[in-house]
Amino acid sequence: MSERICCMEIDKEAGALSELAMKIWDNPEMGWHEKKASAWTAEYLRSKGFETELGAYGMPTAIRAVWGKGHPVIGFCGEYDCLPGLSQKACSHKEPVVQDGPGHGCGHNLLGVGCVAACIGLKAELEQSGKDGTIIYYGCPAEEQLTGKGFMAKQGAFYECDLTITWHPGTSNEATLGVNNGVQGAIFHFKGKTSHAAALPWEGRSALDAVQLMNMGVEFLREHVTDDVRMHYQILDGGMAPNIVPDNSSVKYFVRAQSWEAVKDAYQRVIKCAEGASHMTETKLSIENLGGIYPTLQNRVMSEVMQKMREEIAPPEYTEDELKFAEEINSLSPQYQKGVTPPIDYKIRPLTDAPAGGSTDYGDVQHICPGVLNPGCTAPALSGGHTWMITASGGTSIGIKGMLYAGKIMAAGANEMIEHAELVEAAKKEFEETMAGTKYECPITDDIPWPYDV
Repeated sequence: MSERICCMEIDKEAGALSELAMKIWDNPEMGWHEKKASAWTAEYLRSKGFETELGAYGMPTAIRAVWGKGHPVIGFCGEYDCLPGLSQKACSHKEPVVQDGPGHGCGHNLLGVGCVAACIGLKAELEQSGKDGTIIYYGCPAEEQLTGKGFMAKQGAFYECDLTITWHPGTSNEATLGVNNGVQGAIFHFKGKTSHAAALPWEGRSALDAVQLMNMGVEFLREHVTDDVRMHYQILDGGMAPNIVPDNSSVKYFVRAQSWEAVKDAYQRVIKCAEGASHMTETKLSIENLGGIYPTLQNRVMSEVMQKMREEIAPPEYTEDELKFAEEINSLSPQYQKGVTPPIDYKIRPLTDAPAGGSTDYGDVQHICPGVLNPGCTAPALSGGHTWMITASGGTSIGIKGMLYAGKIMAAGANEMIEHAELVEAAKKEFEETMAGTKYECPITDDIPWPYDV
């Protein structure tokens, strides 16, 4: 149903939207440093009639852009940060633009602009119908650092919304009600005492021993947590030299699970492993809290509306060159089966309950008000997340087509909610019942440093 007003408006703006996405792709910026991406995005929204604030919530690269009046208030959560080490040209073999440089290996150049497309598409619908409704674009920094939206929420973002909507680039259009994991992060610092590792080892107290014992404790802990719990660690500091008993050593942890309660429980048990290691090695433990994010909370009412739009709005069509590019990317995967693997898996499948895996700070937003996270096919079927293949695809017409399609789905779904007020009320009722009287408690506590350079 491409005759929808929102779809026609997005098609009309396709050139400008594509240019914006490509500028961000050409200039990848890490979280908290998205100065160009946020400025370009804010400038475009301002040009389309949105009252736009760059530096919203005291955060230099956050955006709050508003158009419309009255309720429902619908927020669209865009992102534009990149990943380290995934610099890549828009070609089907690995070739960095800058060796070891950053790149959009999660497609956020498309994610942020896709939400912009949804905003301008929905604006056109409301201008035509004359219905009340307020559109808010939230430019959200540092999703890859897992705390951007938490910092925004701490400053008051998202509470004004009746509903929120976002999407994520990927390798299929299959939507799920399943959960992305919540996460708690921390760095465990151990302080010991140096000595000569050969001549006077008994005088030393090894901080590295403490890290290793903590990690071993966590390995044994894996048997005694629920199947959804994931615990990952990285040794950041292992000492100065093998012949010096290390007096400082640190290990970074992410603890994940499908519920916030399980995250908190597993994290407390990881802390006990650290405390035990500290006692065993007679070292001093300090914990640097990195903050956390809630698991996602997909709203079924909103998910079903978006699924309806996916089934009604035709997906993109791809050229022979695009399919050839995708086939070349797919052929690099051990899962590739010639003649079986689809070059681009754009098929619309039924809504599922499959676990989503991974993590996103959009879960925090979904625990403040009803929200839906939509999938979007923007890359070859076997690209895999956080890879150079995703970076390459985001700089091609394959990525752009998927982005524009995702914008249409979100705009049409939001307009459907506005046209049928009972859907908004049903989404809110579901949210209240699911929350069961609990309230969102921001995991960004006062001990977590302000992320921007002062």
